[in-house]
Amino acid sequence: MVDPLAPTANRCGGCASEVATGLLACPGCGALVHAVELKSLAAEASSAATPLDALTRWRRALELLPANTRQHAAVRERIEALTREVDQGPVEVKPSERSTAPRKKGLAGVLVAIGAVLLKFKSLLILLLTKGKLLLLGLTKGSTFISMFAAFGVYWTMFGWKFAAGLVLSIYVHEMGHVWMLRKFGIQASAPMFIPGLGAVVRLKQQLPTAPEDARVGLAGPVWGFAAALVCWLFSIGFHSPLFAALAHVGAWINLFNLTPVWQLDGSRAFRSLTRVHRWIAVAGVAASFAFSREPWLLLILAVGAFRAFEKDVTEEPDTQALGEYLFLIVALSALTMVSANV
Repeated sequence: MVDPLAPTANRCGGCASEVATGLLACPGCGALVHAVELKSLAAEASSAATPLDALTRWRRALELLPANTRQHAAVRERIEALTREVDQGPVEVKPSERSTAPRKKGLAGVLVAIGAVLLKFKSLLILLLTKGKLLLLGLTKGSTFISMFAAFGVYWTMFGWKFAAGLVLSIYVHEMGHVWMLRKFGIQASAPMFIPGLGAVVRLKQQLPTAPEDARVGLAGPVWGFAAALVCWLFSIGFHSPLFAALAHVGAWINLFNLTPVWQLDGSRAFRSLTRVHRWIAVAGVAASFAFSREPWLLLILAVGAFRAFEKDVTEEPDTQALGEYLFLIVALSALTMVSANV
């Protein structure tokens, strides 16, 4: 039996209208082109053993649904709920109550968010020390290994092989932070690809539909990068090593640079999830960090952040976790650039 909703060749199985490649719905009768696969994905998501398994399937379903449709909105709502569950644990909030659900606001909310970052950072250090398999994941990809080796060669000619090896590994850890968070949210992405002289990138194979997801993924890189720089600084203290001190300083500066809220940098992805008030709080945190550390790059972050605070298209949904992570990273990285320069 032929499914009446399934297209055959380039024609709709229901009304026989021609369906151009790439269309998600029949232009004649509106039937969903991928109806069979969508039914299968919905059944698999409903019976999934974990929220991550369900997320993976609902994200795939979202790609097969036309935007601005009731089905697209319903699936997106499921993804947002599952994302919150993966990110913060199970939260039972009915859709009708979402706008009135209690949230911690103001200074209390920011402090709670910073506390959560510190707890996550402790877990991250344990992860980095005990889950080496995850860090080796990218090295199993030929594109990552080859581009990593090319970057190592470029940095070797500039700084010597020891510093080049440490720098490449620090950048790799930063990128694996993004990969780890993407895997946590069930989002498909490529392994890190190094661009000699410019760092490295991770290419997404699926879109990040919400600003909080984008912020979590964006800030995961600097969090892991800070952990790597901190380890280098501890090694420099323990072994009285100028090499590790230099790696800590450069690693902290690179991750601080990535917090600039411009273009596709990680700081810009974080700012996308901040309200206007939260953006001004972030700017105030940058100013306080500059007063303490005198790190020149903070002045540019301060200027760009203030400019972004005046933007018209700003979210109204507070994301204290993103603000807490951003403030923590600004303060911690600024302090690390200062102390590592004096080792």
